[in-house]
Amino acid sequence: MNRLDVRKTYKLYIGGNFVRSESGRSLPALAPDGTQLDNYPNASRKDFRDAVSAARPAFDGWAKKTAYLRGQILYRAAEMLQNRSAELANEIARSTGVKMARANAEVAASIDRLVYYAGWTDKYSQIFGSVNPVATAHFNFTTPEPAGVVVVLTPDDPSLVALVSLIAPVILSGNSVVVVPSEKFPLPALTFAEILATSDLPGGVVNVITGQRAELVPHIASHMDVNAVVDGTGIPETGAALQAGAAINLKRYSSRALAPAAWFTAPAEDPYWILDTVEFKTAWHPIGV
Repeated sequence: MNRLDVRKTYKLYIGGNFVRSESGRSLPALAPDGTQLDNYPNASRKDFRDAVSAARPAFDGWAKKTAYLRGQILYRAAEMLQNRSAELANEIARSTGVKMARANAEVAASIDRLVYYAGWTDKYSQIFGSVNPVATAHFNFTTPEPAGVVVVLTPDDPSLVALVSLIAPVILSGNSVVVVPSEKFPLPALTFAEILATSDLPGGVVNVITGQRAELVPHIASHMDVNAVVDGTGIPETGAALQAGAAINLKRYSSRALAPAAWFTAPAEDPYWILDTVEFKTAWHPIGV
């Protein structure tokens, strides 16, 4: 007997919860041959605002955790990703049309990238901070501190390892993020959100909203409670719109566009990417007599 195939309807990941778009809109996720795979939410301006509202209070708690604990939590996320690697590789293969060997390689690279950046949580401050020479009877320290709420836009290809490579250096310092993943291949990012939900990462630290970039970018650019934007799309029009908004409300803007193959290589694990979303604070302390 033939039965009707039940397609999955994915949800947005906001504040540690899976929610439908407030507008009720959804889009079909299509395979390269045009076959409909599943449905995914088409986020609205209200959804984006809700994600920022969830990220702001999550930032306060996440930034106060010790660097060691943040590293352990990121490592735990890598463990959970490894436990569900077969599922995620299948999602990549059916969504993008790549062979399973390539999909497995992308999942493996994503796990390694998470582990790599987990190791930086308790090291970047000592490496990028400094004790400054001054001509007075003071100690003078410069230390990096998280910027706040960061929006990360990821490229279409590759759909997973680029996403992991962009969000890991942002959250390891204590920032919270709102991620706008691949518009063409959103399902691997939404499956990754389901994995994060079962890890130790506090709700709201990573929020994932899917939809049409052209609709969301103006709201990202104009939102006053976003502290920084990391743009991995490589799309000139997207970058121009984001920078125009950042010039008005003084968001920090960073472009991290790489060729698809480069996301698997050393340039995508550059520790200097951590500096895109930290602020350097300098403190003076008098030397006791």
